[in-house]
Amino acid sequence: MQKINKNVVLALLSLTSLVFLLFQLYYYKFYLSQKNGAVFSKVRGSQSGQDSTRWHVVRKFLGLISSHNIPVYLIDPLILGLVDKDIEQIRSSPDGPSPECKYFCAPRDFTTFALLDKTWKHEVGLFRTAEKMGFQWLKIINKDPRLDGMDDLSGIEIPLHYIFKLASHAIHLVVFYERSGNYLWHGPLRLKQHMDRKFVPFRKLHFGRYPGAYEKPELLLVSIDDLKVQIPKNPSSFLEEMSHSRFLECRYREARAFFQLYPDDASLDAVEFRKKAKSLLHLAALTLNNLGVKFWLSSGTCLGWYRQCNVIPYSKDVDLGVFIKDYKADIIPAFQKAGLPLKHKFGKV
Repeated sequence: MQKINKNVVLALLSLTSLVFLLFQLYYYKFYLSQKNGAVFSKVRGSQSGQDSTRWHVVRKFLGLISSHNIPVYLIDPLILGLVDKDIEQIRSSPDGPSPECKYFCAPRDFTTFALLDKTWKHEVGLFRTAEKMGFQWLKIINKDPRLDGMDDLSGIEIPLHYIFKLASHAIHLVVFYERSGNYLWHGPLRLKQHMDRKFVPFRKLHFGRYPGAYEKPELLLVSIDDLKVQIPKNPSSFLEEMSHSRFLECRYREARAFFQLYPDDASLDAVEFRKKAKSLLHLAALTLNNLGVKFWLSSGTCLGWYRQCNVIPYSKDVDLGVFIKDYKADIIPAFQKAGLPLKHKFGKV
């Protein structure tokens, strides 16, 4: 048996290792990078690595929803807080305020966008395209409270949240619905038993722990970090609204049980009073909102909503409350201008 030349064997092993290493680099660059977004070219002025990854994930997501003509807008509180500091510069500059990746490269686990439900319906096509782009996705559905009433407690479920994950970053897409009071509502994020609770760190989400209610925002198209995106025209107002946006549904089951013990007054006088009371409440709310005065339902008006999902017909008034720190001298003349003159005044301010 011939003696094996050690140098030849060593050379063959080195060559084989080199070929294998080149194959791994090629595979990682041209396959895995496209599949999971792990490798990206640099965004202008940004740092490499994780910071750049966040920007690229957002860019790919915006490309995804643009390809399906889905209008979304940015509601991420961290990014909007940064944007608000530079809002005048962002509004005046078509290319954004800085060549640096300042906003979408900020450290965070999620970037949050909002979607109006009525603006799209073809989610199957979106999911297919998302998968081709390397995204993993999760859809969260729950009961539609808009269909609930005293006569019907519906069990129909609607989509409330979508999560799109690529590489180490995720996009949280919050679905907003229009409610009959002319405001926007989003539901809570509640995972079904079969869902992967490690898909993303859900507890870090800014939206979904509770249902929320918001005024319809006026949107502004801006360029942020070389990306065109819609944002609330007044980011600071939206962020302030977030702090008191938690929404409480009417308790129809409890109200139904209450009326089984104490039948509701359906007389013409009761119907007419409730109609006038709701109109009065709407006018008072509009007047206080225009003044920027926060208020709440008080006394019998609050009790009626909480106990029986309606105005108590024998209460004969509408009760509101405000904190003394929110009181303004303009309240009385504003109410008088709205057709609500001052009748009684008790105590001192």
